[in-house]
Amino acid sequence: MSYDMIAILMFSSMMLMMATGQRVFGAIGFVAVAAAIPLWGVGGSDLGFSAAMKLMKWYPLLTLPMFIFMGYVLSESRLADDLYRMFHVWFGAVPGGLAIGTIFLMVVISAMNGLSVAGMAIGATIALPELLKRGYDKRMVTGVIQAGSSLGILIPPSVVLVLYAMIARQPVSQLWLAGVFPGLLMATLFVGYIWLRCRISPELGPVLDAEERAAIPRAEKIRLLSAGILPLAIFLVMMVPFVTGYTSLVESSVIGALAAVFAAVIKRRFTREVFEVTTRETLAVSCMFMWIILAALAFGAVFDGLGAVKAIEGFFVDRLGLSAWEILILMQLSYLVMGTFLDDTAMLVIVAPLYVPLVGALGFDLIWYGVLYTITCQIAYMTPPFGYNLFLMRAMAPPEISIIDIYRSIIPFVGVMIVALLVVIAFPQIALWLPQHVNAR
Repeated sequence: MSYDMIAILMFSSMMLMMATGQRVFGAIGFVAVAAAIPLWGVGGSDLGFSAAMKLMKWYPLLTLPMFIFMGYVLSESRLADDLYRMFHVWFGAVPGGLAIGTIFLMVVISAMNGLSVAGMAIGATIALPELLKRGYDKRMVTGVIQAGSSLGILIPPSVVLVLYAMIARQPVSQLWLAGVFPGLLMATLFVGYIWLRCRISPELGPVLDAEERAAIPRAEKIRLLSAGILPLAIFLVMMVPFVTGYTSLVESSVIGALAAVFAAVIKRRFTREVFEVTTRETLAVSCMFMWIILAALAFGAVFDGLGAVKAIEGFFVDRLGLSAWEILILMQLSYLVMGTFLDDTAMLVIVAPLYVPLVGALGFDLIWYGVLYTITCQIAYMTPPFGYNLFLMRAMAPPEISIIDIYRSIIPFVGVMIVALLVVIAFPQIALWLPQHVNAR
């Protein structure tokens, strides 16, 4: 059997196993080790062990549990409740102001957590009931929460970019810095769309009643600003020493975790229950990501050994005669297709052994491509009919919001995300300027 046929058999076997409901890491890891044995004999069985040793020696991986822990502390201690109350008061007079405040809330949550699921959970439990009670259109608000949660895997500290960094062998710090401006660009486009849409159709996002606004004393408004100071302080304490070069990435992650605990203690919300839930969830999510990275490393090693990447490059360039940009566009389109039945981490570990080396061989910057991958996967994650985020939203939404409402709510925001993706493709420096500037210092 030729190496090309072995590569095709590996890929199809992995997809078949996942279609039958097997765990992502189990399917990928099993296929990798099972293919290594006939290729390299008994020594091939050590492939998984070798990948595990490589993983354990990757020092930046320590950031993963630290940032997950920090995010769960802030979530479980309900610090986001105070933050949303602040946005509620200060943006209530703006058309669609509470929806705009929800986007700002998601930006802050993303900067403290790094998981889109956390943003979705906070938005659905805190913002959604309040927005519906205030007369906001149900399709508008479900779209806002889904779109805002997408920022969690782009704005640092992004857990998905940590996974990409490991597989692509790129610095996590550079990827995080590369995600800052594209993430803020997307958030700005979301805010602009909400404001414009609600200004044209005020019934979609009515302003806060004038009497209710007048009933809130100025002293109360000023006091509520402190709710935004605490999360901002946590982010600055964590990121400023890192950006200025005083701390390493791992050290900054520890500072962030300790700052979150300190903030929860100050608010008298760091209870035994919060600590137990946070620790349990941190362990579960960290182990899940470590198993996925382990499986991806083993799978990638086999593909490298087969020369599958060279074969694919030859197929696109030599046989089809496609240019580098045409190949890149086909890659992004394939993410949109896979996103209808896979989540972002599964997509990465399946195609990274193929796409990442090919992107490098075509002459593209792998840091820039990491941002493109993240945006594209999140678009796929929210695209009907089978986007994973859509079903997650349905599970959290009240009964009066149907799956059809959720499908229709996300369409304009997907359009906004596509615009952001095209802008980053057209102007790579939006993603690359900050990491280059910090690296130069």
